[in-house]
Amino acid sequence: MMIHCRIVTPKGVYKEMDASIINIVTTDGERGILPNHMPLVTMLKIGKMTTEEPDGREEYAVAGGLFYFRDNLAEILTDAVESKDEIDVERAESARQRAERRLASNNPNYDIQRARIALEKALNRLSVSGRNL
Repeated sequence: MMIHCRIVTPKGVYKEMDASIINIVTTDGERGILPNHMPLVTMLKIGKMTTEEPDGREEYAVAGGLFYFRDNLAEILTDAVESKDEIDVERAESARQRAERRLASNNPNYDIQRARIALEKALNRLSVSGRNL
């Protein structure tokens, strides 16, 4: 038994795949979704999603969003998602440094909450890429 998973971003369908388990980070904590799980709608935090797909284990950096599950169909609506292999480590590192500079500057022209979110996303991407800080 498999779960059919569809990941959708503002650019359209990012990926559709079948998985035997989907591990997600929700606002309530980490969850493992197996086939025949009860229906679920939950908010996703910025974090790592892992799946067991026919080709093996896959890891994704997810920029938060919404997770919907019913009748072995999972839909993930997110602003951004990247597989481990797609992450541009140099770009993520630059984003981390930029966000840290903005947070440290105390410049009233910077949106501090936006800088914190940018830092969290960059750190997540670096973590998923295998580059632990």
